[in-house]
Amino acid sequence: MREGRLVIGTKRYSSWSLRGWLPVRLAGLDVSEGVIPLRQPDSSVRITQVSPNGKVPCLEHRGVKVWDSLAIAEYCAELEPTLWPENREARAMARSISAEMHSGFQGVRSAMPMNLGRVQSPLKEPLSEAVIKDITRIDSIWTEARRRFGAGGDYLFGHNFTNADVAFAPIVARFLSYDVDVSEVSRAYIAAVRKHPLVAQWYEEAAREPSEWLVDAFEAIE
Repeated sequence: MREGRLVIGTKRYSSWSLRGWLPVRLAGLDVSEGVIPLRQPDSSVRITQVSPNGKVPCLEHRGVKVWDSLAIAEYCAELEPTLWPENREARAMARSISAEMHSGFQGVRSAMPMNLGRVQSPLKEPLSEAVIKDITRIDSIWTEARRRFGAGGDYLFGHNFTNADVAFAPIVARFLSYDVDVSEVSRAYIAAVRKHPLVAQWYEEAAREPSEWLVDAFEAIE
């Protein structure tokens, strides 16, 4: 019998769901998965029925309910400590950049909504100053983490795919979809994240979602 349930949104679009799903799978939690398609007439009602804050993701595990992707990541790290780097200094940076991602980068979020089915191409409109600032900062974060702590692996803090990589996985997806120009270090990192088996699985499952779940507002962005 399963130990609980993870409720997420449409995989094609839901960046927060990806941030919740990855640590749950990385930690090996034996939970079932429920997908509530977003931007549908009954989406809000269905999500409110299972999630205290009316948003996805929401995890129930062994009688414990956890919502918000960052809280889920921390909960999973209690069960699987390798989700944070072992080194104290690296762990401090990993937590800091994860929190920065969680609360910031509104320019990129607004201009480049996650859409895994988008044909890879740049936005037609010139990037705003806010978006350029976000891209520059993200590129800097990835470059610094790789330079300081990435030896021995392809991810931000080396061999293990940590919660910091989880936090930035949707940004990787956005940068791929919108063909964002970044440094050579960041391009290599993007390629490594995209090839991770769980990220590849998420993409494959997103591609199999029903066409009825498509959202015109996201698909029309050029």
